[in-house]
Amino acid sequence: MPLPISFRFSPRARDETHRVATPLELLFDLASVIAIAAAAHGLVHAVAENHLIEGLVGFLVSFFMIWLAWMNYTWFASAYDDRSPAFRVLSMVIMFGAIVLAAGIGAVFAHERIWLALLGFVIMRLGMVVFWLGAARGDPARRSTAHRYAGGIAAMQVYWVLLVVIVPPAATIYLPFFVLGAAAELVVPGWAERAGATTWHRHHIIERYGLLNIIVLGECFIAITAMIQLQGGGGLPEPDLFALAALSAIIAFSLWGLYFTDEDHLPSDELGHALLWGYGHFALYAAGAAAGAGMTVILEIATDHAHVAPRTGALAVAVPVAIYLATLWLIRDRFCLHGWHKGVLPVAAALVVAFAVWLPAPMLAIAVLLPVVTLLRRGMARGREAGETAP
Repeated sequence: MPLPISFRFSPRARDETHRVATPLELLFDLASVIAIAAAAHGLVHAVAENHLIEGLVGFLVSFFMIWLAWMNYTWFASAYDDRSPAFRVLSMVIMFGAIVLAAGIGAVFAHERIWLALLGFVIMRLGMVVFWLGAARGDPARRSTAHRYAGGIAAMQVYWVLLVVIVPPAATIYLPFFVLGAAAELVVPGWAERAGATTWHRHHIIERYGLLNIIVLGECFIAITAMIQLQGGGGLPEPDLFALAALSAIIAFSLWGLYFTDEDHLPSDELGHALLWGYGHFALYAAGAAAGAGMTVILEIATDHAHVAPRTGALAVAVPVAIYLATLWLIRDRFCLHGWHKGVLPVAAALVVAFAVWLPAPMLAIAVLLPVVTLLRRGMARGREAGETAP
């Protein structure tokens, strides 16, 4: 008797028209954002308690686990989402893993063994192994690619389990071994795709990445809301905090405007360029979430709930914003702009950090600078498009 669910996934066409994100993918993003919020909350607490280095390490470790699982699922779905019951069931299993991972992120910042986070990560990654084995059955032309993905992901899961079981999180070698594992995880897609490229859809991938960026910037909105409703929402906000919320909103809107310009984010589907663009978003997403965490740190400082200097709060916003801008240059602007236009975002990134270090009102200065940079950058996009369409 045949099974009611068949784990066999056939490839979708690369040139499929009107390919957009599905409600299932949006639900997957929602599960991921819960974990992202947990990581950002841990960063806020660590920075406010003056444990900056420990907080950054915990944030990057937890964010990498979230982002890696999201990224692998997103690219697989772009090539093999056949909307079958099997695909939906496995997607929901991986979503559940993301929720378990979110519940265990606190242990990352407490320097405890991350049993719960590891369990969530294992659920997510083993779900991907089953996905790739199903792709091997449904896509004979790329069976070798699918087997490489499945084998690579499974091997790395053994590595992560051994790392957590054998090495205490406080051990000196723990972080180097984590970095080694992260590097090995990033090798797997490139190694697998060289056996035969999967049929991921370029415009679909661009949309999926943009949607997660919007969700990540939602961490800024959480901080802004907290600034406004500090009194519980029953009265008007304090003027100073309301002004801080307005400046933070300008910064968040500018980050959105700088990302969503008119240029094609991924003009080439060449493997090296796609990997740079796809992997580069780790820094961009982490920076966006960290900027929101930095805004919350400033709020903690303003309300005397933090044990750090005000300048630290400014840097907690400025440094992530600068990384966000520099990453956009790395993955997009240096390919699509020419001449002095290419240097706008790197210069803006340097100015943002300089403002936080030297100026007496850094948030005001950053909130003035970024809209100007956004308008200038978007004007470049329109000018370039007009030049390309001119007779």
